[in-house]
Amino acid sequence: MISVVRRVTTLAWRERAFLGEAVFYLALARLALWLFPFNRLAPRFGKQHCESAPMLTLDSERAQVRRVSWAVTTMSRFVPWDSACLAQAVAGKMMLRARHLSSTLYLGVAYANNKKMLAHAWLRCGDVYVTGAPQHKRFTVVATFAEIDTAADATTAHPV
Repeated sequence: MISVVRRVTTLAWRERAFLGEAVFYLALARLALWLFPFNRLAPRFGKQHCESAPMLTLDSERAQVRRVSWAVTTMSRFVPWDSACLAQAVAGKMMLRARHLSSTLYLGVAYANNKKMLAHAWLRCGDVYVTGAPQHKRFTVVATFAEIDTAADATTAHPV
């Protein structure tokens, strides 16, 4: 843990602030998932059965998405509460939404060797998997949630 603190202190203030933002959204996501049933939270994740655009067009957007991915996945390993795949995906979605970037939250299921059902959540923005990759390839998608940009044309969210 001390080596982690040392590494963080060597980062620029901007990166430290980004990691702090990730901790805030991970805590908020975990608290929301603990307090509210999923069916009450789901509408806040976007329109169900839709996906965001499959490609990012700007390098600056791609850089922002990769920074969000780095911050969420890094801090999820060090927070004192459980930040499993769904909390990470929700936190990443909130961070991307704050940056006006559309994303798709996926929920999937798979069966383990012992016939036990497994669930997984992951987040995609454009062609970048923000959280939950590469494990997502093992899962069958059962639900998607994406923002619909009312100011843009109808191609912003694509029905699944």
